This record gives sequence, structure tokens and C-alpha cells, in this order.
Amino acid sequence: MTADWEPEVEDIKAMRAEGGGADLRAFMRQQIATGKARRTTPPKPAAPKPPGHRPGAWPAGTHPPGPPPDWRIPAHLWRAAARHLSNEINRPDQPCDCGNCPPDTEETR
Repeated sequence: MTADWEPEVEDIKAMRAEGGGADLRAFMRQQIATGKARRTTPPKPAAPKPPGHRPGAWPAGTHPPGPPPDWRIPAHLWRAAARHLSNEINRPDQPCDCGNCPPDTEETR
């Protein structure tokens, strides 16, 4: 059983018997092109660019995000937090001297 686009063997034998040549070559090239066209899907067109868009630029009416909220914290608070973390990691059994922790008071029960 053959598909509708495949040539019949008898047709090809008849073309060869008639002298082959250019007719057979043209027929075979057309058959190959038809087969390739059925196998491959045509490429999708690229999505159109928005009007007025400059490559690499933010779209009109927008802007890049601002600085992260962490940058608004004053430097002395960052230093105190880093000192507190260092004390917790390196000296967990001693009282913290970061400046933000309340002084340790002995619990009396």
C-alpha cells in the first residue's frame, strides 16, 4: 500500500523505458521536494516588536526598579547586626557586646 504522494513503480519504469533523462530527473526532484515539504513544518514568524521600542531600553512609561530596601538601612545598624551575628556564632556562651542587645539580668525565682 502506498501513500497518495508516492510514485508508482510502473510509472518510474515507464519513464526510464522512454529514455529517462530530464523528465525522470524533474519528476524525482519534485517528489523529493513534496516529501520534504510534508516532513518539515514552516517556521513561525517572529512576534512583532511593540511600536516605538528601542532595543535594550525599558518600554516607554516604565523605569528600572529602584535600589533594594536593604540599602536604606543606616550603616551603624548594619555593623551592629554583623557584630551580633559574629558574637552568636563565635562566642555563644558569652554576653553579646553588639550594642543592641539588652544587658543580661540574672533571673531570680
